[in-house]
Amino acid sequence: MTWETLWPLLAQGTLDTLWMVVPAALCAQLLGTALGVLLTLTRPGGLHPLPPLFRALDAVVNVGRSLPFIILLVLLIPFTRLITGTSIGATAAIVPLTVAAIPFVARLVDGALKDVPHGVVDAARATGATTAQTGFKVLLPEARPALIHAFTVMVVSLIGYSAMAGAIGGGGLGDLAIRYGYQRFETGVMFATVAALLVLVQLTRWAGDRAATRSDHR
Repeated sequence: MTWETLWPLLAQGTLDTLWMVVPAALCAQLLGTALGVLLTLTRPGGLHPLPPLFRALDAVVNVGRSLPFIILLVLLIPFTRLITGTSIGATAAIVPLTVAAIPFVARLVDGALKDVPHGVVDAARATGATTAQTGFKVLLPEARPALIHAFTVMVVSLIGYSAMAGAIGGGGLGDLAIRYGYQRFETGVMFATVAALLVLVQLTRWAGDRAATRSDHR
């Protein structure tokens, strides 16, 4: 395959990958952060301990993180079809990518919030802050650098997941690598898609590291 033929395919595959990853990352970050805050607040010894609720949420997160993405992708086909009207294509892949990332984000957020110094939390409580105010106005801002690192790790993971989604018609660079690189034995296409994925990952890590460094005022 010539470069003139490969370039449009590579550009479209990259755009499809970004179309899958960006909405999924934003939705997963929003829902996963809320779930992570709940885990932190309701755990034994937390600001508002609720052991039954914590155990239920913890079990859901553990199960979600334990399922291999390719299996989750297949399991969610009916739900994906219900939401998007189809189970094939880049838009359809957003649904399983989001569902897969939510428990991952929740665990990362929970870990980041647990590292916030207890003195900061105690000072907020001493001023009369409610549990919700302490969680969202104290814990989250204090943990901002760690949360940005967590977001970066999640986006990198979603880029890898999006390549797997291409194996069953999800589109993007993974679909390009399978259809042209593997099935048609186009080694050049395979190397080009790998290079494009590496560039996306490295740019994501670079941007995430810079943002985390700039947000750290300690």
